[in-house]
Amino acid sequence: MTTTINKALLLSLTEKTCLAVFLLLCVSSVYATDETVAIPSIDDATIKTEQQPALITIPEHKLFDVITARAKKLASEPYVAAKEIAVDALNTINYQDYRAIRFRQDHAIWKDQSLFEVQLFHPGFLYKSPVTINTLDTNEKVNALPFKTDYYQYDGSAAPLQQQIEASVSTTPLGHAGFRLHFPLNNNEYKDEVAVFQGASYFRLVGPHQVYGISARGLAIDTALSSGEEFPVFKEFWLVKPKPDATNLVLYALLDSPSVTGAYRFEITPSTSTEVKTEMHIFARKDIKKLGIAPLTSMFYHGENSTKFFDDYRPEVHDSDGLLMQSSDNQWIWRALNNPKKLSVTSFSYKNPKGFGLAQRDREFNNYLDTEAHYHDRPSLWIEPQGDWGKGRVELVEIPTDTETNDNIVSYWVPEKPLKAGEDVSFSYRLSTFNAALASQNQAQVLRTRIGSAALPGENNPPPKNHRQFTVDFTGENINNLSPDLALLAELNLSAGEVRDKTVQQLPNNQGWRVAFKIAPEGDKPVDMRLSLKLRDKQISEVWSYVWYPNDIN
Repeated sequence: MTTTINKALLLSLTEKTCLAVFLLLCVSSVYATDETVAIPSIDDATIKTEQQPALITIPEHKLFDVITARAKKLASEPYVAAKEIAVDALNTINYQDYRAIRFRQDHAIWKDQSLFEVQLFHPGFLYKSPVTINTLDTNEKVNALPFKTDYYQYDGSAAPLQQQIEASVSTTPLGHAGFRLHFPLNNNEYKDEVAVFQGASYFRLVGPHQVYGISARGLAIDTALSSGEEFPVFKEFWLVKPKPDATNLVLYALLDSPSVTGAYRFEITPSTSTEVKTEMHIFARKDIKKLGIAPLTSMFYHGENSTKFFDDYRPEVHDSDGLLMQSSDNQWIWRALNNPKKLSVTSFSYKNPKGFGLAQRDREFNNYLDTEAHYHDRPSLWIEPQGDWGKGRVELVEIPTDTETNDNIVSYWVPEKPLKAGEDVSFSYRLSTFNAALASQNQAQVLRTRIGSAALPGENNPPPKNHRQFTVDFTGENINNLSPDLALLAELNLSAGEVRDKTVQQLPNNQGWRVAFKIAPEGDKPVDMRLSLKLRDKQISEVWSYVWYPNDIN
């Protein structure tokens, strides 16, 4: 069973961020103190005294090995479900009251001590199982960050909660719902929010002048299977204090779920883009039907290729508009996203792909007309595998949704070899933000995909509604200035159906080239299409990939 993920509008994550939303289905985190491995957790004494004692010394270069050993041990034990907080006032708090609790910026971790600062998220509302957050200082001392009401400002309707919480935490341990990282990304006067870790294994990133949209995850398990998806949780974090002038921050995480455990190392570097070097080591408690590596989760409500009516003043509404992939032999493929009538799962087989990611290529405000959500400023995310990933597939899941508050797009890498109980596996990859295009892609790219009726205006005997007219526009420095007298060829392959009236023509003002064609489907069979531009015998564009479902019209 597959469901969309609701993005409740929980927090205004920065004063400059217009819309920051989080994925909140199955987002409870684990708080456990029964492991015997010497990694500190928040205890009662820490909560009562509101101190931050140095509990243990671990060299930073050894920390990943220690957490990996803990994950391995945890995988050999029965899974312990997340414990919910025992503070009734926080379990029953509503959305408005939760929004009224704000972190005090002057209490930020490492305030004025480095380029990076950390702010914490208050537990409660949908975050009923706090996570443990530790810091590793410059003396390699591990310190647990206790929950303190002093960290927060309880405004308006949330004001009465402060005394209730203080009375409860005097006897009940309480952790945090997550954290966010701040860094002077856009100017030297203000530390912008660049990353958020909150809810299950979800985290979000932004590059310069971007606003939150797409999310990354630590791991996906059994996505789009009838048995239901499992959501692993980052149950504990270790944040390494950076040097005062350091431009990168390292953090570690321990992942847990009924099926797997894992150790993660993230090295976050905000610059012209925000980059995250990720190292992970996963241990299986039981057989995994589908293991999703480097998952990305996004939203596509409607766009230029939509064929059904949306009662919306905005022409387009989406966080991402396509899946981009690069094979080991530098073949680029663009798969335009869709909001289907039924669940759609598409796979692309590869051996050691160079990269894949979900992109927001359309960055023109006039194509969205949304002054609040700023969809034209949403980040694109690119995954670059490091090392040998072997054979497998990039899988794209598109889930029907009737609202933009549901994240209905998921992509990830599925290794060819399933992970069995007792086995472990490691992966490394680089995750980075970008805008419309990657600097490494030098082929012409798909600019837009539009679909309409194949009928001619005023035609007496029009074809059936499921006969469609497609126009696919390509753009790029390598083709925009070509002479219109050159005969560019459109190589189009279909899995079923017939192609009619295929043409290739240059767009006005050197804006690119358009391929137009009509499709007559074969009954109800989906039409899987691949299209690219060629100049004589050389392919000069990426491959446009699209699946048309004949019944997917009004």
